[in-house]
Amino acid sequence: MVLLSALLHAGWNVLAKRNERPTAFLYLLTALTLLGALALVPLLALHAFSGQLIAILLVSCALHGASFIVLSRAYEIGDLSLVYPIARSTPAIVPLLAVPWLGERVSLLGATGIALTLIGMWLVQTGGSVRLRALREPAALWAYLMLLLTAAFSLVDKHAMALLSRQPWPSPLPRALVYYLLQTSGAALICTPYVLRRVGARELGWTLRRRPLLISFAALATLASYVLVLETLRTAPVSYVVAVRQCSVLFAVLFAVWALAERPSRLRMTGTLGTVLGVVLIALYA
Repeated sequence: MVLLSALLHAGWNVLAKRNERPTAFLYLLTALTLLGALALVPLLALHAFSGQLIAILLVSCALHGASFIVLSRAYEIGDLSLVYPIARSTPAIVPLLAVPWLGERVSLLGATGIALTLIGMWLVQTGGSVRLRALREPAALWAYLMLLLTAAFSLVDKHAMALLSRQPWPSPLPRALVYYLLQTSGAALICTPYVLRRVGARELGWTLRRRPLLISFAALATLASYVLVLETLRTAPVSYVVAVRQCSVLFAVLFAVWALAERPSRLRMTGTLGTVLGVVLIALYA
């Protein structure tokens, strides 16, 4: 299930990058989620969200909305084989924040994993160059911002799910599914003014008419990827789930070569493998 989740996650990112306007494509798949949430309103148990949960949900919507904008900008100007490995290296960032701020300790193998991930991201971005210009490549900067946003909303969403799990649940739908629908719908609403200003309603309509099936598939793949991981977490250790799901980076790079005709250098491929190995070590031993 985790491998399928990783494959689906890489797949919808490839579809977004392959589209002529990634911003329009990404927005439309979130808008479909919004429509689904509206259709399911009677089952969403909205009254269960109050006080602290509402505040956390609003923060999550804002972070996911910002991440949508950042990811779309990264895909507009950068290769998938550059953006995706950097953006998916979140497990290396959380321990770096936890050590100085929370006083947590990291094992030697965990620290090795962090180092491998950081070196891998450097190779993916620069191809081994130490020139300042290479370090400031716009697409990579957007990818690093996406990395930070992913770390932030991952922590927020984890806290929200912990709160939801401690209270009675009146909906027949799973808590995680309801939270995902509300979170993604809020992000879509937040991004609407930006999208209308950047691509316009006409461009959105043109993309929807040309790619209705692909957009629908991407929306379902996003949902399925999320649900599969949550289902696996019920029976498998989280460290193994995180480690195996990092295969999405390898899938994405292979898709980039096959479907997008990208030609990443050997050093970038080495960096991609380094980020995967580093995250696996972090997940298992940090």
